[in-house]
Amino acid sequence: MPEVLADTLDDFGRTVLEGLSQPQRTLAARFFYDAHGSALFEQITVLPEYYLTRTETQLLDRHAGEIAAGAGLGRPVVEFGAGSASKTPLLLRAAQAPLYVPIDISGDFLNESMDVLAAAMPGLRIEPVVGDFTKPLALPVLGVPCIGFFPGSTLGNLDPRGAVDLLRSFRRMLGDEATLVIGLDTRKERTVLEAAYDDAAGVTAAFNLNILTRINRELGGTIPIDAFVHSAPWNEDCGRMEMHLKATRDVHFEVLGRPFTMAAGETIHTENSHKYTPAEARLLARAAGWEPVSVWTDADNRFAIHLWSAAGAALQP
Repeated sequence: MPEVLADTLDDFGRTVLEGLSQPQRTLAARFFYDAHGSALFEQITVLPEYYLTRTETQLLDRHAGEIAAGAGLGRPVVEFGAGSASKTPLLLRAAQAPLYVPIDISGDFLNESMDVLAAAMPGLRIEPVVGDFTKPLALPVLGVPCIGFFPGSTLGNLDPRGAVDLLRSFRRMLGDEATLVIGLDTRKERTVLEAAYDDAAGVTAAFNLNILTRINRELGGTIPIDAFVHSAPWNEDCGRMEMHLKATRDVHFEVLGRPFTMAAGETIHTENSHKYTPAEARLLARAAGWEPVSVWTDADNRFAIHLWSAAGAALQP
C-alpha cells in the first residue's frame, strides 16, 4: 500500500472513532471522497437544485479574463481539491498558466481527471499532488509567484476558526506574492438552500450515506446503513447548511472493534456549509493574511468569486 494511502487510512480510522465517540456524533466531510463519493459529488454538481457549480462556472466563463488579469498572467495555478477540474480550464487558459498543480485526496479520481485535462490542454505541464490539503503538504518548487484556486465553496465546510486556519495555511504554502481565487457561497432564501442539499433525485442522500459504506468496507464496520436517512437543515444562528445521518431506529454496531449504540432520532453530523455575506468574506480574508481585491457575483447574488492577494510581509505563525 502506498504510504500516502496508509496515512490516510490511519487518519480515517482515528478520526471516525473520535467523532463517533462525541456527544454529538460527527464524521469529517473530507472522508466523503472515496472513488464512489467523488463520482456522486460530480452528479450532484449538475442537479437542477444545486446552483453552486452552475453559477460559479458561468461566472468564471464570463469573467475569466478579468480574474486572470487581476490574479497574474503567466503564473502557475495551484488548485486545492481539484476533483474533476471541470471549471479549471477556464482559469488556466485565461491566465496563460504554464504549470498546473492539482491537489486532491482521491488519487485514482485525480489521475483520471488529469488524463482528461492533459488531452484537452496538451501544452500544459501538470504535476498532481495526492494528499489532504487541510494538512501541511509539500508542493513542487514553483520558483515564481503563483495563483491559488479554491472553487466550489469548499471553505464553507469549515467553521470560521477552521476556515481562517486553512486560509493561513494556503498563504504560507503559496508565498508572499501569491494571489487566491476562491469561490464562496452567499446567504440566500432558506428554501433555495435546503433544496440544494436535499435534491429530489436523492443523489445527495446517497453521497451522505456512502460514508457509512466506506466505514464498513475500510474499517470493519457493521453499521446497518438501512437504519439511517439523510437530513439537511438550515442553521440560522450559525449561517450554515448542515448534513446529518439520522437513525430511524435504535442501532448497535462496531467500528474497528469498538462498539457503538445510537437511539432512534439521534444523528451523526457529517457536514457544514457556511454561507458568507460580503462583509463576512472580507473579514475572513483579512484575518487569514489575505487582502480582498475584487469580487464577482451573478445577478441574483447566488454565488461569489473572490480575488485576494497575499497581504504584507511573511505571515507569522
